[in-house]
Amino acid sequence: MTTTDDRTEHDVVAIGCGPFNLGLAALADGVDDIDLMVFEERPELSWHPGLMFDEALLQVSFLADLVTLVEPTHPLSFLAYLRDVDRMYPFYVREQFHPTRREYEDYLRWAASKLDTVRFSHRVRTVSWEPAEQRFVLEVERGEAGAMMVYARHLVLGIGTEPAVPGALGELPADRILHTGEYLHRLADVTSAGRVTVVGSGQSGAEVTLDLLRRNASGGPAVNWLTRTESFAPLDYSKLVLEMTTPAYVEYFHGLSEETRDELVARQWRHYKGVSEETLEEIHDALYRRELDEGLAPVELRSGVAVEESTVDADTGEVVLACRQRDTGKRFDHRTDIVVAATGYRQRVPRFLDPMDSLVERDARGRYRVRLDHSVELDPTVTGKVFVANADLHSHGVAAPDLGIGAYRNATILNAIAGREVYRLPKNTAFTSFAAPAGRT
Repeated sequence: MTTTDDRTEHDVVAIGCGPFNLGLAALADGVDDIDLMVFEERPELSWHPGLMFDEALLQVSFLADLVTLVEPTHPLSFLAYLRDVDRMYPFYVREQFHPTRREYEDYLRWAASKLDTVRFSHRVRTVSWEPAEQRFVLEVERGEAGAMMVYARHLVLGIGTEPAVPGALGELPADRILHTGEYLHRLADVTSAGRVTVVGSGQSGAEVTLDLLRRNASGGPAVNWLTRTESFAPLDYSKLVLEMTTPAYVEYFHGLSEETRDELVARQWRHYKGVSEETLEEIHDALYRRELDEGLAPVELRSGVAVEESTVDADTGEVVLACRQRDTGKRFDHRTDIVVAATGYRQRVPRFLDPMDSLVERDARGRYRVRLDHSVELDPTVTGKVFVANADLHSHGVAAPDLGIGAYRNATILNAIAGREVYRLPKNTAFTSFAAPAGRT
């Protein structure tokens, strides 16, 4: 690395500091021939703060931490964190291998504090390719410290996702709609409403609905939960289905045609968009308990309902959702005071890459063409590589957003950058054989 006050040069610059790029920094720490730096525009690490319910559990085991699944003795493992904060025996006696999200975020903050390669309050403005020097050039804003120029041989994009609100809800005034990702930040708006409607399901929609049901039982607003899906479906977390989040399935999936991959992702939504069975049970228990109470505001759950339009009634001030029951086609209006959109997330568009747009190869739907090693296909004149973290659902399948694939993906990226086996990747990751047997076709 070369450094001055206003310019630095690195082998790798990772943009964004969520769990995936933080894990990359953790695995790169101590690798002598890879100089890596992480830039994050926020002033500190935060992970889904708008949904940080006290008892919400991670949906994967603590083994899906930053490093363990490829390097279990790493000093930044979750178990090392427990030892450092002196909580090893309480965690052991608890016998719950799924940490709470609050604890996992605390672990992430702990890991970030141990790394001197993570820079917060550093916003990447632009990235361009410098052919003469065969390197990427980044303009980075550091707040009051001003801009700096950063040069890198390779990039890793880990800027995450952003809330997605469909067009059917997009015209509602800002004070009448919020996304689940900002739910806890907008509680005053929610609790002051007479009727709250959650549109969409998934884990975040279910957790918000559960919180609203508990508030309803204490005299809170009326609760409605609408979802397009035919049922309030659980995550399919059966053991052999989970093998579809392993490296073995990722490799198989990547080798399929683009059309087949898109069809599979659409069919496999329950592997990553369903609701945990524990949350569904808690919701049913809350519904059952309220049967013994009188005078509570009403609660209604409807599945198989598509919201096709939304307006605000000028006379009553109510939000009106134009709905269609998908099985019968019957249309009806649903009236409420505020809408919580549990409508998922979409990939953030990295505008800082605009100067390089002509050098990036895309598929028929405008998405990055991503190689098996998670690098984006670029114009052949570009010798550096741009890797992506959790922007490869279309190319690597349902494992892409899963924390359990993060360490493996990062080890793959580091091996590709180093041109050698920095980390030995596990070979035996699934009992299932996904491809057809070799032989006669």
